[in-house]
Amino acid sequence: MKKLFPLLLFVLSSLSLFAQNGSIKGKVISNKNQPLQFITVTLLKTDKGTTSNNLGEYQIKNVEAGTYKLKLSSIGFQSYEQQIEVKSNETTYVADIVLSETEEQLNEVVVEGRKNAYVVREPSSSLRLKTEIIKQPQNIQVISSDLLLDQQVTSIMDGVIRNVSGVTMLEHWGHFARINMRGFRLPAFRNGVNIQDTWGPLSEDMNTVERIEFVKGPAGFMMSAGEPGGFYNVVTKKPTEHFIANASFTAGSFDFYRGTVDVSGKLTEDGKLLGRFNAMYQTTDSHRGNEDVTRYGIAPSLTYKFSDKTSITTEMNLQQAESYVGSAYVFAPASAGYASLDRDFKFTNNDYPVTDIQEVTFFTNLKHEFSDNWSVEGQLAYLRYDQVGNSTWLVGIEDNGDAYRYVSKWDALSVGKYAQVYIYGAFNTGSVSHKVMGGFDFSDKNYWADWLESSVVDTTIPFNIYNPVYGDSPDPMFDRSVPVQYRNGGNPYGANTVRAYYAQDEIGFNEDKVRLTLAGRYTNLFTYGKTETDDIITPRVGLSVDIIPNLTAYALYDQSFLPQSGISSTGKLLNDPVEGKDIEGGIKANLFDGKLRTSLGVYKINKNKILVGDPAFPTENFSVYSGEIESKGIEFDAQGQITPELNVILNYANTNVEDKSGSLVAGHTKHITNGWVNYNFSDSSKLKGFGASLGYQYQVDRSTWAWAADNESDLPDYFRLDGALSWQNKKIRVQANINNILDEYLYAGANYGSYIYWQSEPGINGRISVTYRF
Repeated sequence: MKKLFPLLLFVLSSLSLFAQNGSIKGKVISNKNQPLQFITVTLLKTDKGTTSNNLGEYQIKNVEAGTYKLKLSSIGFQSYEQQIEVKSNETTYVADIVLSETEEQLNEVVVEGRKNAYVVREPSSSLRLKTEIIKQPQNIQVISSDLLLDQQVTSIMDGVIRNVSGVTMLEHWGHFARINMRGFRLPAFRNGVNIQDTWGPLSEDMNTVERIEFVKGPAGFMMSAGEPGGFYNVVTKKPTEHFIANASFTAGSFDFYRGTVDVSGKLTEDGKLLGRFNAMYQTTDSHRGNEDVTRYGIAPSLTYKFSDKTSITTEMNLQQAESYVGSAYVFAPASAGYASLDRDFKFTNNDYPVTDIQEVTFFTNLKHEFSDNWSVEGQLAYLRYDQVGNSTWLVGIEDNGDAYRYVSKWDALSVGKYAQVYIYGAFNTGSVSHKVMGGFDFSDKNYWADWLESSVVDTTIPFNIYNPVYGDSPDPMFDRSVPVQYRNGGNPYGANTVRAYYAQDEIGFNEDKVRLTLAGRYTNLFTYGKTETDDIITPRVGLSVDIIPNLTAYALYDQSFLPQSGISSTGKLLNDPVEGKDIEGGIKANLFDGKLRTSLGVYKINKNKILVGDPAFPTENFSVYSGEIESKGIEFDAQGQITPELNVILNYANTNVEDKSGSLVAGHTKHITNGWVNYNFSDSSKLKGFGASLGYQYQVDRSTWAWAADNESDLPDYFRLDGALSWQNKKIRVQANINNILDEYLYAGANYGSYIYWQSEPGINGRISVTYRF
């Protein structure tokens, strides 16, 4: 810290003296005075460019002073070129440009912004990266709100992972998803904040989600916390200047009913105060039956614009959910084999109590632009997660199917406080460009859990899985007279405080065709139960090279350092931090005039002292340290548009995770490939407004999560086929989705030797939704 932090302050305070670049701002509209989205804007004979947003606005930053020719183009419109002059430290404002429609213009594309809806070119500001994704020395995949709509996704557990290579969901407890990538669990981020805890957070509802960013591989530097395997960042919807108002209703299998509302726009005539309000209410059962749950949420947000350069945004998200924690698990003797019971078999009694969960988050974000090249951003965040309920598991089972079940108390409280601030700048030293960033991160997280008190359900006669009798469960008489944070002596299950300082310089050579990233981070980590803090400096080195304008090669070396916590079978706190190293490289290409984005990469990750479940106590929540683990693999992703009507998602990953002895480590699938194809008929077709989608998921050599799982899983391969049909005009969208079209018996599970368990997915099922835009 003594070396890094003063250097950071010196660099940030002095670099502004070298600022020489300007920027370009403008707006593009149709001949009907409507803003045009996704218009390609480029500076000819340079690699500078961008696309217009949903307001038709565009901005190109960090442009050297000089005279350029600006070109705007898009399928369905006539191209436009204009000569402009850029001056140092100034913004060149281009008068509104009107693009004339050609005969093949797709009107619904302009109105609804559906063109090339699967490709997102820029990372969100919460990732703190200003360079276009294809030019980053890292593999970042973004799931857009349009793609979530086509797949009718309602929560993070609803098939989102199919859109990114190598990502799996390894079972769930009903209220949160355990998502793995490259063999390791992905931390859950929201708006750039790591809110991950041991058994949470609550699965994100998509009604408030603008996009989901999967950052693959090294994440030790960005956000100053994260796994070397990566993380996923949920970006929430923010207030907009243009008016938005829509409502939707969905009905589906297993008594699924859901209603949503999304309203946004200006709250004052001068446009300084913007607001947005999202609300959702949902009820559903499961395919097992007698598991009716309700979930609702509200998410108001406000933005106040002090000026064109300064704004503050505050948002709140309240989610209230019910969940039958653990009820998805089915147990059987090992001799019986997986799927030996009906897909809809229910292992819990009908009076199994529901768990109540409430999660509240607050975010306040302040942005200020000193100039076109220099800006500062700060954020405060708070999360509180309350859970009161129960979990169920197995005491033992006989070969004849006689089982003894138990219920344990499962109360939890998670509280997180976060602060972030960073400065971004761009300048040139001669012909060399610099994009610098530096800042400070703070997080304070506490997690209390009470799961030690339990009660046997089957006290008189066993529960036979082959001849089930769903009787009344005895009252467990759990003691909840004291709040969970004061039980067990008031000791948290896990707690840590992180302070981190970081600095990065992206250095551009040869007109920014070659970009070298140099970065460093100092982390001060205090973990509950330790008498001393952990301090470490971790480096980051990346290289990105434009081989040709639409083909980029990259390489990256990164280190990570992050807290973890657990309890051994002897009651000892296990809180040594995880250290990891990642080396990766690959190529990225923009095909079909930049409308299809592809990437191919290879990587190797080494991690040490990871907490895994204690195999000696498979039914308890005890942990042990692993030895060194190595993950390596190949990943391919393609995302975007083949023709104006055809959008595609296609990915494949080969993942291999082993310990130092060469034994496979559970928690990954060796081969995964997914695909999703969406076709929307053009204006010239008699089927104008109709669309159709078809997608698959295929997994080979898969295993369950790391907790007490075997190293050579006997799970069968997994194949699932889904599809959708839709129709829309300017006001209404109707969509029907069918999942598991082939009605396959799909499940995940693990073999514990004397018994096995699995979680089944429902058979063929569907949903239909109607959305109205006001």
